Amino acid sequence: MSATRECSSLTELGARFMATRRRTLALCEPLTPEDMMVQSCPEGSPVKWHLAHTAWFFESFILREFLPGYRLFNKDFSWLFNSYYQSFAAFPEKRIRASFSRPGSDEILRYRQHVDQGIERLLERLQNEEPSHEALQRIELGVNHEEQHQELLLTDILHAFFTNPLRPAYRPSASKMSDPERALCLPSSLEFETWERTDQEAAQPCSGSSFGAVPAFRVHKFPGGLCEAGHSGPGFCFDNERARHRVWLDPYQVATRLVTCAEFAAFMADGGYRRPELWLSPGWDAVQANAWRAPLYWTELSGAWSIFTLRGELPLASLENIPVSHVSYFEADAYARWARRRLLTEFEWEAAADAQPATGNLLDSGRLLPAPGTEVLQSQDPTESSESPNQFFGDCW
Repeated sequence: MSATRECSSLTELGARFMATRRRTLALCEPLTPEDMMVQSCPEGSPVKWHLAHTAWFFESFILREFLPGYRLFNKDFSWLFNSYYQSFAAFPEKRIRASFSRPGSDEILRYRQHVDQGIERLLERLQNEEPSHEALQRIELGVNHEEQHQELLLTDILHAFFTNPLRPAYRPSASKMSDPERALCLPSSLEFETWERTDQEAAQPCSGSSFGAVPAFRVHKFPGGLCEAGHSGPGFCFDNERARHRVWLDPYQVATRLVTCAEFAAFMADGGYRRPELWLSPGWDAVQANAWRAPLYWTELSGAWSIFTLRGELPLASLENIPVSHVSYFEADAYARWARRRLLTEFEWEAAADAQPATGNLLDSGRLLPAPGTEVLQSQDPTESSESPNQFFGDCW
C-alpha cells in the first residue's frame, strides 16, 4: 500500500480522505454483487461488509460527535456494522457476516455517500481549527483504518476466489505489470539473520523467470547495541506503536532480500513438511492436523506446482524468483531452521528498517504480486557485503 505520512494541512487531509474512499470503491470494480457477499472462512469478512464498516467508523466516532445536526443514515447500522467495540454497541458474530443479504450493495453505497458528504461538511466547519483538533485526528485515524481494510478486502477476496472451484482471477493478465490498476501486495514473508556460513554456502541459486532475476543471497551486518523502538513522531501512528523505548540488541545479520518461492520449494523437495525435527512442537501438530505440505495457495497437479494469486492461477516456474508469501510463523521458522538460519525478532527488524526509505513495491504499483529483490549498493564498509537489505516495505509482511 502507499506509504503513510502525516497530513500537514486540512486541505491535504480532505484530499487524502476522498482519495482513500475512492480507492476502496476502485478495488471493488472487478467484483460482482455476488462476489462481495462471500465469506470463505470465519476469520474473513465479505467485501460488502468492509464497504459498510469503514463508513460506520467515520459516522460512529466522528460525525455523531463533531457535526451538529448530523442525521444517522440508518440507526441499525450502528450495531450491524460494529466490528468489536463492545463499549459502543452490540454486534453480530463475525462468522455470520455473509448472511447479511440486506442491506443490499446499492444501499451500502448510498450509506458511504451520505457519510462522505458529512465529512466534507465537517471539514468545512473546521477550516480555522488547529491540526491537533480531536475531530481532525480522528479523520486521519479513519483514513488509516480504511487503508487497512483495503488490504483486508483483497486478502479476503483472494481466499474467497481460491475456495471457488472455478478459481477466478481478481485481475487477469498477470503479464501487464505496468498498468495503472491499484492493488495490494501479499502478506507474510521470511526475513532472517544468517548463522555463520560462507556466501557460497548460503546462496541458493534460482533460474530466471518471467518476473525478473533474483539477486544472489548475501547478508548485511548490524552492530546492535542500545536501540530505540516504537513511534518516533511527529506524524500518525497507531496506539500499539507507542511508547518509544530502548531495547538492547546483540550484533546480528539480515539477508539482503526476502526468501523466494524457488528457495521455499527446495525446502519442500527436501522433505521440509515431513521432518518433525525442523518444526516447533505446536507447528508439527499443525502440519499433522491440517495435512500441510505447501504454503497456502500452492497446488500440485501432475507433479507441477502452481500458485493462486489475485492475477489467477500461475505456474510456480513463472513465480520462482518472487518472495514466498502466505506462510505461517511455523512454516517460516521451519524453513529458517532447515536453512541454518533464524527469524529476526521484531526489534531487530525495526532497528534494521528504521533508516530505510519507505519505498518499494507498494499499492500504487498495480502488480498484485511481490516482486523479485533488487541489489542496493549502499554500504561503504569493505568488511561487509556491498548490499544493504531491501524489500522492507511493500512486497510482504
